[in-house]
Amino acid sequence: MSDERRVRVQVGEDGVAVVTLVRGEKHNALDLAMFEQIVGAAERLRDAPDVRAVVLHGEGKSFCSGLDVVSMMSSGRLTADQLVAREGADGLANLPQRAAFDWIQVKAPVIVAIHGNCFGGGLQIALGGDVRIAAPDAKLSVMEIRWGLVPDMGITQTLPRLMPIDRAKELTYTGRVISGEEAARLGLVTRVADDPLAAALELATEIAGRSPDAVRRAKRLYEDTWVSDDRGAALLLESELQAQLIGQPNQIAAVTAGMADEPPVFVDPS
Repeated sequence: MSDERRVRVQVGEDGVAVVTLVRGEKHNALDLAMFEQIVGAAERLRDAPDVRAVVLHGEGKSFCSGLDVVSMMSSGRLTADQLVAREGADGLANLPQRAAFDWIQVKAPVIVAIHGNCFGGGLQIALGGDVRIAAPDAKLSVMEIRWGLVPDMGITQTLPRLMPIDRAKELTYTGRVISGEEAARLGLVTRVADDPLAAALELATEIAGRSPDAVRRAKRLYEDTWVSDDRGAALLLESELQAQLIGQPNQIAAVTAGMADEPPVFVDPS
């Protein structure tokens, strides 16, 4: 791994972790070191008990402009064999896929703030978040077709939840660049805000004020069932997760605070 910092992680006392892509002079384009450090950041936060919400954003003029094609082609370090090699404890995904898919596996909600360019792999990383807030004039594109490639960073696990297949195909076949406003209309992003980072931090702070036990289980509930056809398993999971919450300290704290109309005080999940 390169010694040059590509990603910064800061966890505040309120439990909000801010993950910043810091290759701003390159519009946070993805080289091998960036892939490795994004995966490292997600690994660090995945099970962290003191993290209640995550904000992911890019420094400089863009969130992430996609693959640094010149760097990746010239380095020769990411081969076709590596692209099909599974990594991680669960062996589900290769390195580029994990840069996007691993955010789904972070137990706390992940809010992505998008500004400037969000192209190709950058968009697929953003799709790994729970919520995406984009600037109205942000530029987004499923851009891989321009390089003679298919999107291959977990998009099969994220885009089907957000839009019909015909819209996904149009964006993928053309590589068309759309604005943040159009992305919101299509369902590619959750909403727009003039200052997406400020809006993401505000939302993260609100989520961090809820029971972390309930928030984490709500994320798991939707991730495990949203596109499942197994109704019985989905209904059973609802019951199982609820049973894990009822009567526990954070659930009691939520009820007590609600009855007293006071701010709740929660403990970190064990």
